[in-house]
Amino acid sequence: VLALFCLAAWTALSAQQNAYRVTLRPVMEMQYLLYLPGAYENESDAEFPLLLFLHGGGESGDDIERVKTHGPTSMIEKGKDYPFLVLTPQNPHPRKFWNETALMALLDKIQKDYRVDPSRVWVAGMSRGGYGAWRLAIQYPERFAALVAICGETPDHYANWLGDMPIWVFHGEEDRTISIKESDEMVAALKKHGNPVRYTKYPNTGHNAWDQAFSDPELY
Repeated sequence: VLALFCLAAWTALSAQQNAYRVTLRPVMEMQYLLYLPGAYENESDAEFPLLLFLHGGGESGDDIERVKTHGPTSMIEKGKDYPFLVLTPQNPHPRKFWNETALMALLDKIQKDYRVDPSRVWVAGMSRGGYGAWRLAIQYPERFAALVAICGETPDHYANWLGDMPIWVFHGEEDRTISIKESDEMVAALKKHGNPVRYTKYPNTGHNAWDQAFSDPELY
C-alpha cells in the first residue's frame, strides 16, 4: 500500500503541462506563372490591379505547363490580353489543399517586386482552387477587393467574415464532384449577412463551370 501511495504521489508531482512558444519557418518551393499586361512597361509610374488565380486539383504537381490548361492562363496562351497582372501559382501537392500561408507569402513578394495596386487585388479559384479562394478571402478579407469562386466549397458559417466584399459564385447544376448545394448554402448565408453576392448557375453543366465563367466578359 505504501509503495502504491508513493507511486501515485510521484506520478502526480511529475505530470505537468507547460506553455512554450516556437517560431516555425517551413520551406516550401512553389512554381508560378506571372502575366504582365502590355501597358506595364509603358506606364512606368502606374500601379496595376492583380488577379490571383488558383487552379484545380488536376493541375497540381511540378509541371508548370499543366497550369496553362484552364482559366485565365489558358486564355492568355490563346492570345487574350488582360489589363491587369495575373499571378498563377502551382500547388505542388496533388493530394493536398492549397497552403494559404505560402500563397500569402508569394502574394507579398509579388506586391513588393511589382507595381501592384493593393486596393485592386482579386482572388479567383476553380474546384480545389475555389476551395482555396474561399479560404483566402475568409482569412484575409482586408487583402482582397473581390472574390470569384467557381465550383468550390467552404463552411457557410464563416460567411459573415467576408463582410460586403464583392463576390461572384459559379456552379454547374449537374456537378457530381462538388455538389451545387455547397454554393447554394454559402450564397444563402452571404445574403443572410447582407452581402450582395452574385450567383450564376449553369444548367446541364457538370463540374466544369470554369470555361463558361472565365469566358463571361462581365467578369472582367
